[in-house]
Amino acid sequence: MTHKAGDVHAIAATLIEALPYMRRHSGAIFVIKYGGHAMGHEHLARDFARDVVLLKQVGINPVIVHGGGPQIASMLGRLDIQSDFVDGLRVTDAATVEVVEMVLAGKVNKEIVGAIQAEGGKAVGICGKDARLLTARRLRPAGRDIGFVGEVTQVDRSLIDLLAQSEIIPVIAPVGADEEGRTMNINADTAAGAIAGALAARRLLMLTDVKGVLDKDENLLSYLMLDQARALIADGTINGGMIPKVETCLAAVEAGARAATILDGRVPHALVLELFTEHGIGTQIRAQAPTG
Repeated sequence: MTHKAGDVHAIAATLIEALPYMRRHSGAIFVIKYGGHAMGHEHLARDFARDVVLLKQVGINPVIVHGGGPQIASMLGRLDIQSDFVDGLRVTDAATVEVVEMVLAGKVNKEIVGAIQAEGGKAVGICGKDARLLTARRLRPAGRDIGFVGEVTQVDRSLIDLLAQSEIIPVIAPVGADEEGRTMNINADTAAGAIAGALAARRLLMLTDVKGVLDKDENLLSYLMLDQARALIADGTINGGMIPKVETCLAAVEAGARAATILDGRVPHALVLELFTEHGIGTQIRAQAPTG
């Protein structure tokens, strides 16, 4: 591929502008929740893979946690297995949890690994059951039994720490196990939040299908402190499906992550734009006000 002189100058100017932000994050761990449109559209998936490879090349240690709800639903349909939801959580009986593990830890996980490696990176696909990464217990919303759906009780970071010292990018499927070794289906957002907290990650990045957190006039809020985010939930500004995402960010920061950002995964190269530009493109939630 060739570039015109103007294109080369523009690319060089962009890289020079980004250098301070690259240096700022060198050596840091970034946990990235990958899902939604960013995973479902070929060109966005390719952009995501390129961005992840770039992060690793400039010294950042990305840790990918992915979802796969549409792919699970498709396979359940093909197998004629009924699927119901309670409070947004898939009721997961013994037959369903086998499909969940097969799709998430198998097909989807390896597709993401393949995409990263097609862009020149090295990746390994694992799930929460590997090296006891994610231990979970049964989640019972309002006391209801919804089967093998888990909430994380413990994160063993040893495997991720080992991979962070190498060239390899971990890609994690949110399938864990309880204390007896039974497979647990874990919500990808909450799994990513738990991992980010346990790793004391520099940032949790939640790729979504919205711009971020909006105020009552639908303007993007670039930064929120913990108390501000809670107040916006209480007064109804943050509502619907955004509530659990913000609550995941709050929990991650309270557990040790430096900050958590909700950003629009539909934007090409969303990760690079968020990390390597002055103000980013999403909503950052943190315990302390940003400096510099």
